[in-house]
Amino acid sequence: MSNEELQNLLSERNALLNELSALPHIVRASIFEKYDVCSRPGCKCHKGEKHGPHACFKVSIAGRQLQKYIPKGRRKQAEVAVSEYRRALQIIDRITAINLELICSKDNNGKQ
Repeated sequence: MSNEELQNLLSERNALLNELSALPHIVRASIFEKYDVCSRPGCKCHKGEKHGPHACFKVSIAGRQLQKYIPKGRRKQAEVAVSEYRRALQIIDRITAINLELICSKDNNGKQ
């Protein structure tokens, strides 16, 4: 690997690490909509017209799958958080590829 290639990889990795640090709202979850039945016996939801939709996170924490309600005014914020998580995964994949190349490639002299 030439010195220029090495510098390009290191520069790209640093830029990716900076981008990763600029993703403060990461939430490793998915968003889904849920319909509920309440506890009031005469409510319309018991006749098939359920309450909802309610946006929820589905997340796994410490090996347990949880559902967390997303308040009505925060749906967009939740979508941004999940989007940031997806971007973080892309960044980590690229950093991994760069680090593998740096560790496993041969130098100018044909040595690893």
